[in-house]
Order: sequence, then structure tokens, then C-alpha cells
Amino acid sequence: MKKNIFQIMAVLLLNLFSIEIAAQTIKMLNSSSKVSLRGLSVVSDNVVWVSGSGGTVGRSIDAGESWEWTTVKGFEKTDFRDIEAFDKNTAIIMGIASPAYILKTTDGGQNWKVVYENKDSAMFMDAMEFWNEQSGIVIGDPIGDKIFIARTFDGGETWRGIPETNIPTAEKGEAFFASSGTNVRKLSKSEAVIVSGGLRSRLFMRDKKIDLPIIQGKETTGANSIAVKNKNCMIIVGGDFNAKNDTTKNCVITLDAGKTFTEPIIGPHGYRSCVEYLGKKNWISCGLNGVDYSSDEGQHWQWISNESFHAVRKAKKGKAVYFSGGGGRIGKLILN
Repeated sequence: MKKNIFQIMAVLLLNLFSIEIAAQTIKMLNSSSKVSLRGLSVVSDNVVWVSGSGGTVGRSIDAGESWEWTTVKGFEKTDFRDIEAFDKNTAIIMGIASPAYILKTTDGGQNWKVVYENKDSAMFMDAMEFWNEQSGIVIGDPIGDKIFIARTFDGGETWRGIPETNIPTAEKGEAFFASSGTNVRKLSKSEAVIVSGGLRSRLFMRDKKIDLPIIQGKETTGANSIAVKNKNCMIIVGGDFNAKNDTTKNCVITLDAGKTFTEPIIGPHGYRSCVEYLGKKNWISCGLNGVDYSSDEGQHWQWISNESFHAVRKAKKGKAVYFSGGGGRIGKLILN
């Protein structure tokens, strides 16, 4: 009798979990474009910026109902893989390949100025992160065996490399994926964490380099994104971007700042390029074959949409959650 009661309770809890997850849907705001949008920055519930291929930048100030599109003059062939916005007028975009550029606007994208340029033939920038409106970091693939890292302390007006002795070294075949701008994240008021992929996949935190139990060994495998709840609790996602439906070792969770890792009981349903912490025990992740949602600290993931997205971000000042992807796709999470 007790066994039957426990079985009934387990089924009820599972049903409640499924009902809660089913309440999450995605509203499409934009599509039918040849532009790939990997850069996404959500300032507030209403102010959203995106960036991508073909020198494209988009901005909405009405919660995604309408969009202003710009092709940055002189950068029509640049792929702006990441964007960081601070309000409806101010944003910074990152152009990945050699020469690599960082540009800034203070007038809503009407005009852009170059604030950083690097013509090294080996340059490939991957992601930016800001602690606040003044202090930020950009990372790039290794040049030689040194990971490219530059910092700004004046709102992106100037950028400079970190001291040589503080630059982490990478293993042969280890690099970063410019898939969603989220393989570097702030950990505290002055620290950041970075995840790598390729032949080797690791977590870089303070002076530690921690091997990740995530799929690796090929140029297309490894960690793509990390999301941080607090200094101890983080979730990392990735996979093989050439095998979008493969669920092999595509998500790991740490609750003790990287000392140990566990895999979800039910993981995301394929390769995932981005993961975002939403609050409480709620997380969301997206990739080429859809979107997964977890409401139990990443232990169970429910496939809530088969729409393809590269990035998902929550509003810095608000609760809205937006997505960006290939084909000019932009979506918004709806709580039914």
C-alpha cells in the first residue's frame, strides 16, 4: 500500500511539473531574413538589441512589437556576433574576424565609432560581458597558446589587453565558440568565468582550469555557454553543432563552484548554444533544434519549442526573456 502511495505521489509530481513547463511558449516577433542573429542584449522588458551577419543591428523599444534595422556603414560584411546594450541609445557591438572590431553607438544606432581594432591575422573574438556600464571584458580564440582577453573600464570607449602573466594558456585544439556571446559570464563584482570547447573543454575560473565532463574531442564539440546563479551554482551547455539532435554530454551542473559536476536527469534535447538563468530554480536553454526549460535547477529539461535559436537572454532590468537566431528569427517567452 505504501509503495502504491509513493508511486501515485511520484506521478502527481511529474504531472504538476509537466503542467508548469507546458505553460511556457514562444511568440515569434521576426523572421524571414537571411541574417543570422547571434548577438542579443535585453536592457529592459521593452528595450532589446540584436546583432548579426551582414553588419546588421536591430533595436526595439516597444517590447519587440516593432524593430529598427541598421546596416553599419563600412561594415556591411562584418558578422557582429555579440552586442551589449545599456539603454535605448547606447550599445557596443563586436565584429569577430580579422580585422576584429568593437564599435559603440550613443544615438540609438544611427552612428557608430570604432573603439577597438585588431588586424592580427589570427584574431577571432568570441564574446563580451559587462559587470556594469563601465567595466567589461572581451575574449577571443588563442593566439599561439594565449587566450585573447581585453578589458574596458570606461564604458567601452577604450580597450586594453591584460598583463601577459595573467593571460590563461590554452591546450592544442582548445578554443571558444562565438555562438551566443555567453561563454564568458560575470561571477562576482570583479570576476568572470569562461568555458572552452573543441579538442579540450574546460572551465576557467580565477586561477583554476577545470576539466568539464561535457562532450569534446572534435573541433565542433564542447561547451558553448555558461549561466551563473551565484558563485557556486552554474550550468554549462554545449554539444556538437554538427549533430543538433545529439544529447550526449550536452549539459553539466555544478553546485560547488566547479569542484564537482553532475548531468541532468533529463537533459536538453540536443546541441545547445546558450543557457540563461531566469530566477529561483528556473533556467532556459536554446539551440538549433529548439528550446528547453527547467524549473528544478536544471535537473529536468522540457522541450517547449522546436524553433531554432542561437541565443536567449533575460532582461537586465525586468523579467522579459527574448531569443535570437538564424533566418532573422527573434522570439519572446510567453507565460500562459
